[in-house]
Amino acid sequence: MQLINDEALSRCIREAVRAELQEHFKTGSYHALQEERLLSKQELAGELGVSLVTLTDWMKKGLPFLRLHKRVYFKRSEVLKIMQQKTSTDQEEERCK
Repeated sequence: MQLINDEALSRCIREAVRAELQEHFKTGSYHALQEERLLSKQELAGELGVSLVTLTDWMKKGLPFLRLHKRVYFKRSEVLKIMQQKTSTDQEEERCK
C-alpha cells in the first residue's frame, strides 16, 4: 500500500527546498555564507587588487590565514575585520599628528 506516489513526494521536496532557499536569500544568510567561503591566495589578491608578494608580506605582519596541508586560505570576514581595524588605527594616528 502506497500512501504517497513518487511524483507527489518529489513535488513536496522541491517546494520545501524552494521555500528554504527563498528564506535564506531573504534573510541575508546567503551573504553570510559567501563571507565565510575560504579564499585562496590568488582569489584574495585578486579581490583586494594586490600582488601575491604584497599579500605574503601582510601575512608576515599578522593577516590571519589558514594552512590546510600545503595550501593557504583566508576567511573573507576575518580579513575584512583586520583591514577595517587597521584603517581605523591609521586614521586615529593621522589625527594625532
